[in-house]
Amino acid sequence: MKHYNYIFAGAGLASLMTVYRMVQSGKFEDKSILLIDPEIKQANDRTWCFWQKGEGYWDTILFKQWNTAVFANEKFSNDLDFDGYTYKMIRGADFYSYVQSELKKYPNVVFVQQKVIDFVDSGFNVLVKTGTENYTCNKLFNSIYNPAIPASQIKYPLLQQHFIGWHVKTTKPVFNADKPTFMDFSIPQKSNTRFMYVLPFSATEAIVEYTLFSNDLLADAEYEQAIEEYLKNLGVDNYEIVDEERGSIPMTSYPFWKNNTKNIINIGSAGGWTKASTGYTFRHADKKSKALVHFLRTQDDFTTFHKKNKFWFYDLLLLDILARTNQKGSAIFSSMFKSGKAAPIFKFLDEETTFSEDLGVISKCPKGLFIAALFRRIGNL
Repeated sequence: MKHYNYIFAGAGLASLMTVYRMVQSGKFEDKSILLIDPEIKQANDRTWCFWQKGEGYWDTILFKQWNTAVFANEKFSNDLDFDGYTYKMIRGADFYSYVQSELKKYPNVVFVQQKVIDFVDSGFNVLVKTGTENYTCNKLFNSIYNPAIPASQIKYPLLQQHFIGWHVKTTKPVFNADKPTFMDFSIPQKSNTRFMYVLPFSATEAIVEYTLFSNDLLADAEYEQAIEEYLKNLGVDNYEIVDEERGSIPMTSYPFWKNNTKNIINIGSAGGWTKASTGYTFRHADKKSKALVHFLRTQDDFTTFHKKNKFWFYDLLLLDILARTNQKGSAIFSSMFKSGKAAPIFKFLDEETTFSEDLGVISKCPKGLFIAALFRRIGNL
């Protein structure tokens, strides 16, 4: 039975980010690292976007970036003032290719294509079982999301950010390559939080995505019909679907970190690394992976890694509202972006604001909804 210092169950975004930061730090050259996944990620299976000021750690693999965007609902459409922020896009295939090629330079990092079926913390080390072999390690990083865990309780609401996106090429110019559509709530809401999201690459090429924040997924035909209608309203009558992406991202403030043990930590979606109120993943995973690598150099007990903060509570209140009155999403996000000043909101959603700055953003939201949610939550945390 082979033993490793560190094993990663799953080799997606969070695991690859963390291992990449480990090897780049130069502090883990004497540690053996194993990544276990049924497949080596290669497909362009997802697109990650995030906002950031200035240069960033992952800028070398950016596919596209923008300095403004559009926010719209049925009553208004605003160009957003980013005030120094840039909206950055990374394609899944580019991220996987770059990180995997870099990790191949380190002989202490090993990939195996197997499926993890179980793992147990004995208190001294961790036993990891796959369909074909068993391994042991000092520390296990688990990124295999188990949807049954948050679904098995009712204390913390669980929504999904679910979507289908088409990468389309049109025969005539209809997109503004310099201006993505961040959220367009002008489409029928149907008692949900529904919006269109457009990432333009040129006047004739873009990803057009139909997204919901709600409990239940739709039939594929409903997403596709909504995209077709939206393209038609843009004046598109002839187009080619180059590629398609789909997903369902958990949106919950469930405390995944309480399932950590001394030697096992849950990361990625399995560890609550997705921003609960928006479903954004890349930037939050980047911050968490950086913090985790620093933690590994100084501490030993994974149960002490995560600390609950005020932003966790803010997210919880929003999810409480959307779980009870899902149709309120458009009004909430519209109130935040109505002025067009996006930078304070970006800073808030990146969890980098002071309390006074928090109040500036929160004051824009429908106060009655959040006050009622606050009183419902008191004593139930």
